[in-house]
Amino acid sequence: MSPAAFLGRRRGGARWDWTDILSWVWLLAGLLLMLGPAAWLVLSSFKTPAALAEFPPTLLPYAQQTATIDGKPKGLFTVTLPDRQTRTMAELRRVGIVAQMVDPDQPEAPPVKVNIKDRQPLRQITFATGNYTEPFLKFDFWLYFRNSVFVTLMATALTLLTNSMAAFALSKYDFRARNSVLLVIVATLMVPLSVILVPLYSVVSAVGLLDNLWGVILPTIATPTGVFLLRQYMLTIPDELLEAARMDHASEWQIYWRIVLPLAAPALAVLAIFSVVWRWNDFLWPLVVLSSKQNYTLQIGLNTYAGELNVQWHFILAMTVAAMIPVVVVFVFLQRFITTGIAGTGLK
Repeated sequence: MSPAAFLGRRRGGARWDWTDILSWVWLLAGLLLMLGPAAWLVLSSFKTPAALAEFPPTLLPYAQQTATIDGKPKGLFTVTLPDRQTRTMAELRRVGIVAQMVDPDQPEAPPVKVNIKDRQPLRQITFATGNYTEPFLKFDFWLYFRNSVFVTLMATALTLLTNSMAAFALSKYDFRARNSVLLVIVATLMVPLSVILVPLYSVVSAVGLLDNLWGVILPTIATPTGVFLLRQYMLTIPDELLEAARMDHASEWQIYWRIVLPLAAPALAVLAIFSVVWRWNDFLWPLVVLSSKQNYTLQIGLNTYAGELNVQWHFILAMTVAAMIPVVVVFVFLQRFITTGIAGTGLK
């Protein structure tokens, strides 16, 4: 069935049923709620600082047209003159509520004084691409980006290794207090980071990892969500397969590395996606641990665009969009594993 035929299906056949209308309204509202903020972010990242400060705000990146008068850019306006004629003029200066306007084709002509209520800015859609290029040239974006990539890759690799080993033990070995250990791990899901922030900081400080990227990576590699997700998936792997490997004199490490890990690939892909998103967007813990600018991750580096007296929103919005791209790319390439992986773990 073609996409157009699928979208055009109606319960009432040729006529619209009320459930068809309700379904479309519900789906369109959901689409607007989910993609609306992202679309606003992307479009706003191309706005100039003046356009971002406008009220009421606009969705599209409008910018005022300008003309060069005496070597300087002057804003263009649509002016309604006292004789009710409408002309396009450039504003030379403004004193109170009176603006001095001049015809951009005749800049040497005497200026015309008009009330600011009788002029409207002449605008057009303009994409301020400098919001993206200037941070790359004038700021340390690539340094922050490299630190974020290092933290994300190392944390994700160690998370997959440690969590899968814990899940393998909890799913395939029968030992005393196994269920109690699992219960304690799952219970930590309800403990937020802010509760353990001080003791975690003390531990990292005691081992000398403050202001070090490994101080950001190591405390986050053991996640209860990952252990539980992988353990539930590994329970579906037949024990007979492992017993057959033991009969062939395979070591426990070989069973884990050559049999269990390949079979748990869908669940590992899901955990990898989660870990990339968690570590890439992490802000609070890197903010606590890192103090040197050369160690900042991208999320902390974006905060440098906000000064005490001036916040460069146009750079923050543009770099936020740039920071989203790696996560979106990872999600696009691995999203097909999410449904199968989560369904295999029995999670809902």
